[in-house]
Amino acid sequence: MKQANSRFAAGRSLDVICIGRLAVDLYAQQVGARLEDVSSFAKYLGGSSANIAFGAARLGLKSAMLTRVGDDHMGRFLLESLNREGCDTRHIVIDRQRLTALVLLGLKDRDTFPLVFYRDNCADMAFDVADVDEAFVASSKALLITGTHLSTEKVLAASSKALDFARRNDVRTVLDIDYRPVLWGLTGKADGETRFIASDTVTAHLQRMLPAFDLVIGTEEEFRIAGGGDDLISSLRKVREVTPATLVVKRGALGCSVIEDAVPAQIDAAPTFEGVQVDVFNVLGAGDAFAAGFLSGWLRDEPFEACALVANACGALVVSRHACAPAMPTPVELDYFLSHAQADAESMRHPDRDVTLARLHRVTVPRTQWDELFVFAFDHRSQMFELARETGCDEARIETLKRLFVDAVAQTEKARGNDGKGHIGVLIDGRYGADALANATGRGWWIGRPIELPGSSPLLFEGGRSIGTTLLDWPREHTIKCLVHYHPDEPFETRLEQEAQLRALYDAAQASGHELLLEVIPPKHLPQGPDIVLRSLKRIYNLGIYPEWWKLEPMPAERWKGIDALIAERDPYCRGVVLLGLNAPVATLAEGFRDAAASTQCKGFMVGRTIFGEPTRAWMAGEIDDATLKSQVRQTFETLIDHWRATRHSTPVRPQAVAATERVA
Repeated sequence: MKQANSRFAAGRSLDVICIGRLAVDLYAQQVGARLEDVSSFAKYLGGSSANIAFGAARLGLKSAMLTRVGDDHMGRFLLESLNREGCDTRHIVIDRQRLTALVLLGLKDRDTFPLVFYRDNCADMAFDVADVDEAFVASSKALLITGTHLSTEKVLAASSKALDFARRNDVRTVLDIDYRPVLWGLTGKADGETRFIASDTVTAHLQRMLPAFDLVIGTEEEFRIAGGGDDLISSLRKVREVTPATLVVKRGALGCSVIEDAVPAQIDAAPTFEGVQVDVFNVLGAGDAFAAGFLSGWLRDEPFEACALVANACGALVVSRHACAPAMPTPVELDYFLSHAQADAESMRHPDRDVTLARLHRVTVPRTQWDELFVFAFDHRSQMFELARETGCDEARIETLKRLFVDAVAQTEKARGNDGKGHIGVLIDGRYGADALANATGRGWWIGRPIELPGSSPLLFEGGRSIGTTLLDWPREHTIKCLVHYHPDEPFETRLEQEAQLRALYDAAQASGHELLLEVIPPKHLPQGPDIVLRSLKRIYNLGIYPEWWKLEPMPAERWKGIDALIAERDPYCRGVVLLGLNAPVATLAEGFRDAAASTQCKGFMVGRTIFGEPTRAWMAGEIDDATLKSQVRQTFETLIDHWRATRHSTPVRPQAVAATERVA
């Protein structure tokens, strides 16, 4: 089958620029409740154009957004979300006079999805002709506009200008009809759920714009509003009268139909591509996922069959998940989903229940990279309490101490420049370190937070057995750290209790979205052998537990080969291993760094008492002031960084760091 409009101008730096809605979606977390009864919401990036740009970037296209956001917290959230996905945001205008749009969305049942758009005088509807730069439009293969940005005089003028630039510069044009009657003023302001209301005015308006597009995507209802006919076929024929564009009709569970030339007598007579049948959880955003998937093939000049295969799969995955943009799949997910669906379609009837697919969605999306990690660990609770008691220090001062540690880490990051940026981390507890955690959060540091009850064996959690309750108020950037005294040969009853606790923790982390670090220390009263740690990790993997991070004691170089091989075999998406300190002298830790130098999985260290032990005792006893405390912990922390880098980058240890080594050791 010949594919129309498949040739794109060469030498373009972008694949697609999307014009339209960019808003925050607030999704009800209580499924089955009326929107009136919902008590909490999850925040996501939203807006049809933004969802498409987001999904296209996730699928490997070079996408960009051309719109506005408010000069507010939500606008910054949207920009950060798009940037993290790799979407170009350079031409998103910050509107100082208007707020970013919001949408409230509910999931009542399979057929009821109430929406309330908060878009009165919002930023993206202030999109202006002055926001459109011809050189930027000309840098792309294609320009996509959604129907909402044809609905008012102001956005119509800006969108029309962009279309003029596109035609002048051989840029292909795409319309996603995206018909929302409420956004055309056809329903009450709170009725965002209604998907179709006939309107001669809207039809006439769309038909004036249709000749400007090369590709038009819409549902059956959306083509009915675009054509104005009594049924789908008559509407498609009216659309064909005004545009030679390729028409892509989204047909839900039936897949999609593609019409390049004349409209057939029946829609099934058009080339139709079926998708994978899945049970619907949430239809919101599925059409945007479809468009992103279709464009990912179309912009690579793939045949329509391939475009539709990906588009239908993207839509199927999103209807099975909460949210719109974050539910968009990655290429790795799509490969897994399609290969399993082709082998056994029924196995993918409920993709939300497939644990492998869920894990792939978690680990193959863009994540902050930590190629090296230097973590100052001061999550100690019992040790801090004992130090305070020994020195006669008021227990309340431990909170002040931990805030000073954060200050010291910030000074280290600044002093180290590129050596510190993107490598620095902290491990802080919530019992004594709540203020320190708040101060550290949002700086771009790696942040870990303990969940185990100190000294517990079998493992207990500080907040009790309801781990999900504990995680409810944790910022997503906080990584769960769990120390478990685990031995593969410990008594059967103890091992089962430990493993049940680890399983519950892992499941809670999957639900909450937090990353997990497992610190595995075999109990010293049990037999120690060269393979104990390796066997412990292997057993945990056998349980179906895949932590993002492992925290392990230093070990001889030969043992690292086994750890590296195990992780590479079992979990290629593992973030890596960090070394723990256990109050060892700096010289001993430096030797451990050298032993791990050839390891591909060991990414850094997470050390506490070696850094803070003696300075903390002196500070609590009143022997040193705040500035001296920070100077001393910094010196040891930076010494460890230098030793690590010396083993990995042949960077010599600085003279002042050597002095610190001698002092602490």
